Amino acid sequence: MLIAFDIGGTTIKAAAVRSLDSVEPLRRVPTPTGDFEAFVACLRGIVAAAAERPRGIAVSIAGVMDPETKAAICANIPCIHGRRLEADLRRELGLPVVLANDGDCFALAEAAVGAGRGHRIVFGAILGTGVGGGLVVEGQLVNTEGGFAGEWGHGPVAAAHAGNPPVAIPPLACGCGQKGCLDAVGGARGMERLHHLLHQESRTSEEIVAAWQGGEPQAGRTVEVFVDLVSGPLAMVVNVTGAGIVPVGGGLSNAHPLIAALDLATRQRTLRRFDRPLVVPGACRVEPGLIGAALLGFRTLDDARHPA
Repeated sequence: MLIAFDIGGTTIKAAAVRSLDSVEPLRRVPTPTGDFEAFVACLRGIVAAAAERPRGIAVSIAGVMDPETKAAICANIPCIHGRRLEADLRRELGLPVVLANDGDCFALAEAAVGAGRGHRIVFGAILGTGVGGGLVVEGQLVNTEGGFAGEWGHGPVAAAHAGNPPVAIPPLACGCGQKGCLDAVGGARGMERLHHLLHQESRTSEEIVAAWQGGEPQAGRTVEVFVDLVSGPLAMVVNVTGAGIVPVGGGLSNAHPLIAALDLATRQRTLRRFDRPLVVPGACRVEPGLIGAALLGFRTLDDARHPA
């Protein structure tokens, strides 16, 4: 049995996982973001309360592990930023620990038991608060040692003009320190920035999508510009990776008409012509962060037990 954690900047979710068919939810608690001792104590308490001692800990986390230094890069949870988190947790918890980015865990779960089943190359795209993703090739996560593959939200690639008729999009500042990143205009907060830019009106992404579905012209314009901005970079990701399917996770994935519009626009821009949906809502029935972390944890522990 493993204990899998899905750790975000707001909430820690945990489950005891014996197999992909046996996932027992445990506690759901607020994330202690500013105190590492409190962060560890929270995890330790969940492990201690489990019915049995686990083989190890598998963690999906909202951050990136540098593949060379193993240091965590995580703005949402300051107390772990810069730490060699896997080694620190292994020492503090006294158990094997496997860590991976939440986008990577989502992609791995979708490739194994979700919308990516049967596809050789799966790119899992996250459209949540911001933009992220992960890449799985022939069932194997590319970022097995940590790394930045799949981070298509960053880099100054956002179009300077979008929509029909085109409207100028200024190079907005991104949390990564650059300007003009897709992350600044492509997630839920990005959609809200676009709406304010276009209409000088503040609305939540949920309100914008609902108004668009209700036929409101202003919201329709925002969604048109949003889809134009996001579909071009996503088509390039498909061209570069050769992905045959792009499951989408994050809050915006719940708006299925929005994902259908993004799918159509992306397929019109890819080099390969798809006569079926390419960009689809994620289909993993259990929390994909927990499932992806558990998959990676079982594989890592089994490999350690039976080295080639």
